Amino acid sequence: MSDVQFEPGERRFGSVNWLGLWTLYLKEVRRFMKVFTQTVAGPVVTALLFFAVFAVAMGRADTVVAGVPYLAFLGPGLIMMTVIQNAFANTSSSILVSKVQGNVVDMLMPPLSPGELNAAFAFGGVTRGVVVAIASAIVISFFAPMGVSHWWAVLFFVLAASLALALMGVLAGVWAEKFDHMQAVTNFIITPLAFLSGTFYSVERLPEVARGISSYNPFFYMIDGFRYGFTGHADGSITTGVIVLVALNAVLWGLCHYVFKKGYRLKA
Repeated sequence: MSDVQFEPGERRFGSVNWLGLWTLYLKEVRRFMKVFTQTVAGPVVTALLFFAVFAVAMGRADTVVAGVPYLAFLGPGLIMMTVIQNAFANTSSSILVSKVQGNVVDMLMPPLSPGELNAAFAFGGVTRGVVVAIASAIVISFFAPMGVSHWWAVLFFVLAASLALALMGVLAGVWAEKFDHMQAVTNFIITPLAFLSGTFYSVERLPEVARGISSYNPFFYMIDGFRYGFTGHADGSITTGVIVLVALNAVLWGLCHYVFKKGYRLKA
């Protein structure tokens, strides 16, 4: 029999509870994969409908935007839009549903540190964002050229955007107390920022004042950098976009870690 004794509440594993983190991550992934038609197929169909509408409206063979055929320009923007919406929805809905149903204690009682909780939820949202991006890219590639110019940009911006929106979803899910609150965040913050960041158009066509405002929208850098990975064209500075997203994710990660540590609106 082992003579090792533990103090009450003492963690009985290393500095990271890898098993607990992996278990919560798998729970988050399985949660959205069980309703695949709603969480993956649905967003892909929505992106395809947007693509069809704008292709009919502006997709003539001679239509060029920023030196790129419009359909090739539109595809990456729509893919990133689905990533933004679904990475946010994954974490925000998971936490809010747990609070509304009263089973949030199942998340708080296991021996998981704030950092481990944060990582599991965030990477679950990243996984959904990437899965939706791949599915959307495959479908859209049947209707528009989707050649890749810079793989590093495609991978960096899809991962950085998914992580940023997953972390925003964590904060929104913790803050919201009912579904109306979450819908307000989606309708008045996430959707407008995504739509007004160059998803369907080049910001070079905007008036100078509007272009200046776009430079303060982090969603613009997500879409612009991701599109650069496919087309080789960018409306803004790719270096600035990388710096903005790295800094944004660092700040969001710190905020999420703080709210989990304090138990803000999670603990009685």
